[in-house]
Amino acid sequence: MKYCLLFCGAFAALPALAQVDTTQNASMNALFGRDTTLRPPNAQLKLNMDATYDRPFLTTGKMPVSVGGYLEANTQYMQTNGVTEGFSFQMRRMTVFLAATINRRIKFLSEIEFEDGTKEINIEFAAMDIQFDQLFNLRGGIIMNPIGSFNQNHDGPKWEFIDRPLSSTRIIPSTWSNVGFGLYGKKYSRDWVWAYEAYLTNGFDDQIIANDQNRTFLPATKANQDRFEESFNGVPLITLKTALKRRKLGEIGLSWMGGVYNKFQDDGLILDERRRVDVWAVDFNTTLPTRTFITGELVWAHINVPPSYTQQFGRKQQGGWIDIVHPIRRGRMLGWNTAALNVALRVERVDYNVDKFNETGENIFDELWSVVPAISFRPSPTTVIRANYRYQWDTDLLGNPPARTAGFQFGFSTYF
Repeated sequence: MKYCLLFCGAFAALPALAQVDTTQNASMNALFGRDTTLRPPNAQLKLNMDATYDRPFLTTGKMPVSVGGYLEANTQYMQTNGVTEGFSFQMRRMTVFLAATINRRIKFLSEIEFEDGTKEINIEFAAMDIQFDQLFNLRGGIIMNPIGSFNQNHDGPKWEFIDRPLSSTRIIPSTWSNVGFGLYGKKYSRDWVWAYEAYLTNGFDDQIIANDQNRTFLPATKANQDRFEESFNGVPLITLKTALKRRKLGEIGLSWMGGVYNKFQDDGLILDERRRVDVWAVDFNTTLPTRTFITGELVWAHINVPPSYTQQFGRKQQGGWIDIVHPIRRGRMLGWNTAALNVALRVERVDYNVDKFNETGENIFDELWSVVPAISFRPSPTTVIRANYRYQWDTDLLGNPPARTAGFQFGFSTYF
């Protein structure tokens, strides 16, 4: 009921909110933790973990509720081995933020996402934060597990690329949210900031191996909507992350997420041994003296797959991506005072099965590579118009000549 009242109150104030020009808010210019070309030099050190609250919100006067969101849409023309299905127009997602300052040190924020029209409607984040100390804060509710960087820092307007990074969506099942509780905190020292996060949440289920992909596929567990109601096996998923950043140098983060994914007992009857899934990630970002921004993420996953499953179900997976974004012009363009024109490149890889065939000792492939050059125009810090060209190689288990996919994408994403 409280949530409904807040939501109704926010929309009742929309006529007044429409008069707010958010681009004039200096703090918004600093929200692009990854697009440092737009960050004022005196901005506070921001980390990827700050992305949850580091967004533009509309508010008015002393009203305790703020609203916001973003929209992503695009068109694309792709072909695989010369075969195409023509043009498609896609409404990737519309996300609505709703935040409230309950007390000076108690905050609430929710993120509700509509994907592919209304094909999927998800509460990606709905949590209350209680601040006791800079180093000791409590967060509870539906939280985004802090594994890697993209899972927390995933808003479309922050990226020059239309598709999300493949390893962040096919190994790490971004956006990966669960119900749980935990702690986080930071410590500042001159040009340094260190931070940590530690959460216990509900976790994976056996769909990561019992799915229609015929491979080990962690995102399949997102189909289990019951994870917001109860744990599949009664064992919490642990997620830990630590990050370190130095001004003018960059940020590096180390994270781990692990737990039991199978139902090993039922009503006291032992069904199986406890089978774990563990995911490690390293993320980093930096800005070169040429203002070229570099960010990336590497991920490794170990899954205890039952011996009754064939070798096509990977026991080990790995992947990664790196984005390079270079501003070729900034300033007034086409009547826009804070516009930016960027060129960018993403290189990424996913290996679903890091192993060898028992019979021959040869590699099991089941992997893909992708290269995505891009150009983007930002008429304002909160809006991006972007064009991508994707070239992707998909290799099957046996290492046969890869299927080659290529095509163009054009779209936009904007906060509102």
